[in-house]
Amino acid sequence: MSFFSFLTQEIAIDLGTANTIIIYNGKVVVDEPSVVTIDTKTEKLIAIGEKARQMQGKTHSNLKTIRPLRDGVIADFNAAEQMIRGMIKMINPKKRFFAPALKMVICIPSGSTEVEIRAVRDSAEHAGGRDVYMIYEPMAAAIGIGLDVEAPEGNMVVDIGGGTTEIAVISLGGIVTNKSIRIAGDDLTADIMEHMRHQHNVKIGERTAEEIKIVVGSAMTELDDPPPDMIVKGPNQMTAMPIDVHVTYTEIAHCLDKSISKIETAITNALEHTPPELYADIYKRGIWLAGGGALLRGLDKRLYEKFNIPFRIAEDPLRAVARGTGVALKNVDKFSFLLR
Repeated sequence: MSFFSFLTQEIAIDLGTANTIIIYNGKVVVDEPSVVTIDTKTEKLIAIGEKARQMQGKTHSNLKTIRPLRDGVIADFNAAEQMIRGMIKMINPKKRFFAPALKMVICIPSGSTEVEIRAVRDSAEHAGGRDVYMIYEPMAAAIGIGLDVEAPEGNMVVDIGGGTTEIAVISLGGIVTNKSIRIAGDDLTADIMEHMRHQHNVKIGERTAEEIKIVVGSAMTELDDPPPDMIVKGPNQMTAMPIDVHVTYTEIAHCLDKSISKIETAITNALEHTPPELYADIYKRGIWLAGGGALLRGLDKRLYEKFNIPFRIAEDPLRAVARGTGVALKNVDKFSFLLR
């Protein structure tokens, strides 16, 4: 280890709407929910990550739980800066005499505007970043999956995150066709909350809806290996009395159908704009699924039945983008043409 390694710290950040992952020295050192709790009177950071998530929906008037990112972009600049700074501190809990200069690679949605990109860059620089590079999420996902993005062949990636679904066709180190839609994991969670309110007359919070999605969430009404029913407890909207509701994967599949159909439409749109030679490659090689949404039961099968193209779930899809961002960090010179 050289002397200069103490002066500069190289980190890769997957700044996600739902989770933020930080890679340092080739290892995942931080994997926390993208949530902060702030004291409204002093504007001080009270909790971050999992600790803040546990406070969600349980705070009093002096505390505010914030998700700094919405739809893949920064919605609260101050909270985002505090979150990035706090998570970077988790890498080195021990106090140093000086803070090392930070070299960062951060992934961003492919549909980001210049203003949104500037907001991420400013937040990173205010959190101590000296050299800040950006890479588009579908490109990072492709690298993280292990695809040769520089090869003269078509690779298609569908990255279903918390705030956005990124769909891209990649060839020769560039994005040939891309579609970024703001329908993703958060919308599926919102669908479940709405369904429970209308269908069962029970009010549930975001955390409970997220749990339902993980435990009994499904993209298909018929599964080969169905999960057991889940019992959800909550207040009746009319009487405020507690009730227990049995939730099945079939009814959740029905309530998620509309949002999944929008993702299917976006994939269709991306395929329509794909050049024929690359389309042939995709048909032969299949389409890769990454992000937390890839874990939804039966999604790969449903998409295969819709498009008649094999859909493959990436190994550890939740961290595919983070892994690719880490590879880009290690090879900044090699992948300079991919970075902004």
